[in-house]
Amino acid sequence: MVTPHPALELHRVSVLRSDRWILRDVEWSVPVGACAAILGPNGSGKSTLARIISGYLWPTSGEVSVEGHRFGETDLNDLRRSIRLVQAAGPYDVDPELTAHQVVLTGLFGTIGLFDPVTSEQESRADDWLKRVGLAHLRDQPYAKMSSGERVRSLIARALIGRPQLLLLDEPTAGLDVLAREQVLAAVGSMFDSSAAHDPPTVVMITHHTEELPAATSHVLLLDEGRVAASGAPGDVLRSDVLSAAYRCPLHVENVAGRYYIRVDAARWEGLS
Repeated sequence: MVTPHPALELHRVSVLRSDRWILRDVEWSVPVGACAAILGPNGSGKSTLARIISGYLWPTSGEVSVEGHRFGETDLNDLRRSIRLVQAAGPYDVDPELTAHQVVLTGLFGTIGLFDPVTSEQESRADDWLKRVGLAHLRDQPYAKMSSGERVRSLIARALIGRPQLLLLDEPTAGLDVLAREQVLAAVGSMFDSSAAHDPPTVVMITHHTEELPAATSHVLLLDEGRVAASGAPGDVLRSDVLSAAYRCPLHVENVAGRYYIRVDAARWEGLS
């Protein structure tokens, strides 16, 4: 039996900018169909690594392969068609006058407006994805009138309708309240439900917060000042000692129903000032 290629493979990936190493010798591999995460403090290199994985930034050195396609040996324009990036506060947003249904349809064309005619089959697919992310009841709601959490879920559906092989979620719950955050995470987690009728894409979530990681997360990369502080299964990386060292802060990690929560003892706050 032939072992399938990893969805994502990084070998000694480094980025140098203005005599400063933003990333240094990053090694990581994620299997096809996994739910993975990139964590780290501010300035640890998370966003830079996300830009490399999405094919929009070339590393100073090292090797990058996505879905078996090695950078430098493949057309990145073609490869990007199988990669989708969702950013809650991205530089480009969809037309605010579009309805939720129309927003999802734009994912078929890679545009921020809906300029092409659509078929009844495509409309049915858009309705199906709205249902999967819990927005069927807002089908005709304008994007401009949706809440922040509803917008993120519509953008996830927009990304998934194009059947990407790799989905990058860059801080998808930033600025959301607890309910909206959990609704977004439920939408992500539903992709890995055993009862799902489709094969999920490989998902990589970039975040600051361990509690935002879906229970389906199986691979975690922790960055610290551009280097790999730890990588592996959540139970091996999301430990009090490992995270305390990376965040320069005494942390206590608790696993509750597959989700990881961090707290700082109040008695230690004085030493943090």
